[in-house]
Amino acid sequence: MTVEESEASGERRDAARAALRRAARAAAGLAREDDVAVVEPEAFAALEPIEVLRELDALLLGSQAAAGLDHLRRSGALEALLPEVQGLIGLHEDTVRPQGRRDGYAHKDVWAHTCTVVEQAAPTRVLRWAALLHDVGKVRTRNVAPDGTVHFLGHAEVGARMARRVLRRLAIPAEDAATIRFLVLHHLRASQYDRSWTDSAVRRFAREMEQHLDELLLLSRADITTQRAARKAAGLTALDELARRIRELRELDAQPVLLPKGLGTALIEAFGLPPGPVVGRLRKAVEQAVERGELPMQAAAEVYVAWAREHLAGLLDVPTRAAAPKPDEQDPSA
Repeated sequence: MTVEESEASGERRDAARAALRRAARAAAGLAREDDVAVVEPEAFAALEPIEVLRELDALLLGSQAAAGLDHLRRSGALEALLPEVQGLIGLHEDTVRPQGRRDGYAHKDVWAHTCTVVEQAAPTRVLRWAALLHDVGKVRTRNVAPDGTVHFLGHAEVGARMARRVLRRLAIPAEDAATIRFLVLHHLRASQYDRSWTDSAVRRFAREMEQHLDELLLLSRADITTQRAARKAAGLTALDELARRIRELRELDAQPVLLPKGLGTALIEAFGLPPGPVVGRLRKAVEQAVERGELPMQAAAEVYVAWAREHLAGLLDVPTRAAAPKPDEQDPSA
């Protein structure tokens, strides 16, 4: 390489570096909107991944990250460094005007949606990167049905694979990269919640989301970008309800189990009672005795049956067949 070529290469690299820094400053609200210079894509390739990641992290964590992303787009840095995200520009979630909708209707722009999700997400590295990449799979999965409806089937799975390549290219630390991929893969899960979910379904969801549950719920909240107030409120309320149910079930599951399994059956068999509220009241009385310390926790069922036999008449005022009458209580006419 000649001296002139080396100098030219250095100038291009400096221009690329300056473009990234301007974008990061824009995200912090420190750059003018028109302070954008278009840079050749090859210039960004000359930058070290660690330098690129540092500037992109700063941009994404800015309070005006959408402005920073727009700077990236206009300078050419987005196409050069994040072509997977560049593909979202011009991508829409519909092709036809819904029946009955006239003035005021607008296509949902996936790029604009992504920028909003990034700004609405909590300012942490994993959440902001997950917000940026959560819909990249839509570029490769967009399909238009005969009626004009647009589908993105499997975009979360495809997006997680694309995110893996992006994160590896930028040398994001492995632990953060794994969390970001997990969030991209599962970003739709919480929004699928409705009140028909059983407690078992809620427990299973929380268990499958593992240690990333709180971050996933935060990403799901950020992913609600509709301008329709009622729809937005409904989405946020559903997520609040899901979080509340998870919290309550965790508290319930953390409580000690006082009585052994099968105690209800043992009480039914011991006293000849039919299944129903009487057995429930008796079991509750036994549980309260355990709470008072009169009985041990998790003892054999016979321990509780014996206690119930002694206290049954006073508790429920029902006869028991378990004990034979004493000699002096025999019917005189027998």
